[in-house]
Amino acid sequence: MSELPKEHLGKEHFGIEGVIETVIFQSRWLLAPLYLGLVGTLLILMVKFIEKLTKLAMITFSASSTELIIHVLGLIDVVLIANLLLIIIFSGYENFVSKIDAVKGHVDRPDWMGKVDYTALKLKVIGSIVAISSIELLKVFINIHNIPQYDAMWQVIIHLTFVVSGVLFALMERILHPPHAHEGDKHSEENDCDCHGEEHNKAQ
Repeated sequence: MSELPKEHLGKEHFGIEGVIETVIFQSRWLLAPLYLGLVGTLLILMVKFIEKLTKLAMITFSASSTELIIHVLGLIDVVLIANLLLIIIFSGYENFVSKIDAVKGHVDRPDWMGKVDYTALKLKVIGSIVAISSIELLKVFINIHNIPQYDAMWQVIIHLTFVVSGVLFALMERILHPPHAHEGDKHSEENDCDCHGEEHNKAQ
């Protein structure tokens, strides 16, 4: 049995490898329905917001100031969760699926779109979770007389856990990716450009 030439084996291997890598690369589109599902979750949150707003309007004249503040904080809570979902949808889709070029020149396109990498996305998610936890803790403190001390204590512990986790994560990212390293790379690129420009001028 005659053996195939090495060049032929190399091309065949490259062909199989290319197909596998193409399938793996295109598999990112499996995430698209998940992000569409999160868009549907935004609609559910909108319905929940309208429900809470309707309840607030119905008790405006009969409720106490504390009850009104708690209901308003509930509305803010829903809005913060919706903002968190929106950040995950936009940044996650652009980082893992495809760039959103359909609205590239749109006047209402957010400035942060296309600039939030995976690390920044995680920091934004942690920051949003801490903000949501702060709202929940504020609701507890406002209504502290009607909440058991044990439950209030655990609310504080959970909130502090989120805060400490966020700070530790930010510190780890700063240690692994110090800002001066990026500035050094930027300066080196600028120096390289200047050197190339000087060489070009001398050549002329």
